[in-house]
Amino acid sequence: MTAKRVDKLVKLSVFTALSVLGRVCFAFLPFFKPVSAMVVMAGFALGPWYGFTCGAMSALISNFAFGQGMWTPFQMMAWGLIGLMAGLVAPALRKGKWTVIPCGIISGAAFSLVMDLFSTLWMDGGFNLSRYAVLVATAAPVTFVYIVSDIIFLWLMWTKGCKMYDERQ
Repeated sequence: MTAKRVDKLVKLSVFTALSVLGRVCFAFLPFFKPVSAMVVMAGFALGPWYGFTCGAMSALISNFAFGQGMWTPFQMMAWGLIGLMAGLVAPALRKGKWTVIPCGIISGAAFSLVMDLFSTLWMDGGFNLSRYAVLVATAAPVTFVYIVSDIIFLWLMWTKGCKMYDERQ
């Protein structure tokens, strides 16, 4: 294994640990968590597959504290895809700190939409579009909190976190 790969794996471990720790530390605030922000930063700084791994592992590991369940694979997929997409759009994110606002909006909405998909599949045993639409509508306040927390955490951590770990500069 090369030194550069070891370095990336160590950085991935740090992003994942901070994500899990952030989720546990903010447990007292419902839906207000830094997980998506850390996953976005991992994808941006290390690349799409590392971002996916950070998201998937963050869900799996943090659910040892919150409880594993049928929802865990959906959380892993949601946060993993958020990290993957952040890695793919890294050049656009590099344009400045203001790019984190649309990134926070998209990541918060994406997480909520995937989890609403889980709820629909769990309730009906298959996909039901009308049930999904109702769940998306009733989850709007939760989605809003996800979006706001993603924007806040990305805004606060972006400059230091991504500049320090950015492998692509």
